[in-house]
Amino acid sequence: MSKISTNIRHLRSLKNLTQDELSVQLDINRSRLGAYEEGRSEPPIEMLIRISEHFHIAIDALVKGDLRKTDLSALMKIGKNRILFPVLIDKDNNEQIEVVTVKASAGYLTGYGDPEYMEKMPLMKLPFHVTGKHRAFCIKGDSMLPVKPGSYVIGKYIEGIKDIRNGSTYIMLTKDDGIVYKRIFVKGNELELHSDNKEYQPYKVKTDEILEIWEFVCHLHLSDIKEEEVNMESVMKMLRSLQVEMERIKK
Repeated sequence: MSKISTNIRHLRSLKNLTQDELSVQLDINRSRLGAYEEGRSEPPIEMLIRISEHFHIAIDALVKGDLRKTDLSALMKIGKNRILFPVLIDKDNNEQIEVVTVKASAGYLTGYGDPEYMEKMPLMKLPFHVTGKHRAFCIKGDSMLPVKPGSYVIGKYIEGIKDIRNGSTYIMLTKDDGIVYKRIFVKGNELELHSDNKEYQPYKVKTDEILEIWEFVCHLHLSDIKEEEVNMESVMKMLRSLQVEMERIKK
């Protein structure tokens, strides 16, 4: 059965609607809705738009994502109808975040908006409570020392330029440069990107070149691990040690 058929049925059940009730709301007959839910036929683009607007779910997520794996109450709204970036939860209701590794960062520019691509990302959870959508990015280069190459920078998604605080650090996805981590200053319709390593000169990027912005939350230093040895096992080891330290602080 296709993901879209499963998703339509799942969304209907979340609203406690019968097929008759939902078919009336979508202005189609019940047998047609049944065919969609059973995978006997797939909705044309006009119907996908209607379903997307009715449930406030992005078409990409309807077609490619598995909405049963997400907490729909925590989805972030972009505009009136589009909901983006599901907040993932595990079986114990703990929030999880995607990890964009060095290897994955090469394809992130083309896959960041593809739910199917994002489902393949490794996941981790932080040893402290977070609110909002977070994601971890592996940093390359030494432009933001003392954040060392191979460290993971964790950011919280923000909706637009208006939410940027001048002089703060952000992870951004740009059309030309891909993933960059910089200190940002808003200059009209441009952003001025500064490195903390003064050997690197500031440069400007037009605001319409920005695809995503993630506000810096924390970073994980992997100072005792060589860059070529950075992998999910070493990251999880670091997180486990951080968990122990957080418990010690609580006590």
